[in-house]
Amino acid sequence: MPKATDLLTIGEIAHRSGVATSALRFYETQGLIASVRTTGNQRRYPRSTLRRIAFVRSAQRVGLSLEEIRSALATLPANRTPTRTDWARLSAGWRQRLDAQIAELERLRDRLTSCIGCGCLSLRRCALSNPGDELAARGPGAVYLLGSIPSPDLDD
Repeated sequence: MPKATDLLTIGEIAHRSGVATSALRFYETQGLIASVRTTGNQRRYPRSTLRRIAFVRSAQRVGLSLEEIRSALATLPANRTPTRTDWARLSAGWRQRLDAQIAELERLRDRLTSCIGCGCLSLRRCALSNPGDELAARGPGAVYLLGSIPSPDLDD
């Protein structure tokens, strides 16, 4: 258990992290961070919580789900402040997931102006690339953009 001098109030954590107190309470209910309670039932957080919050916010920004974040944080030691090695091990586990997300974003960037929804932005071109809405059989969503099937040559 951290020393009382190493514990921060919810207001101090909010100020230092830039995260609203309501979000901190939500993170706590989701098991992303943890507090101890004073005899007056006030939340107190170890300083190491600031790192966890920064990690949560960064992970959310790149599109990771709360479940993915929670699972990753569960691998960190509960009895001590995580070390650089602990954080490196955790982030290495996400490398493949992040590489896939980067590839998806690059596909979106590269195809967005000529390929959206079923495969195009033009009803004339759509009749050529997706006659009779044949792509509906391939599943929901923007199948060309999501890389489910190769994008047709839309420059013809």
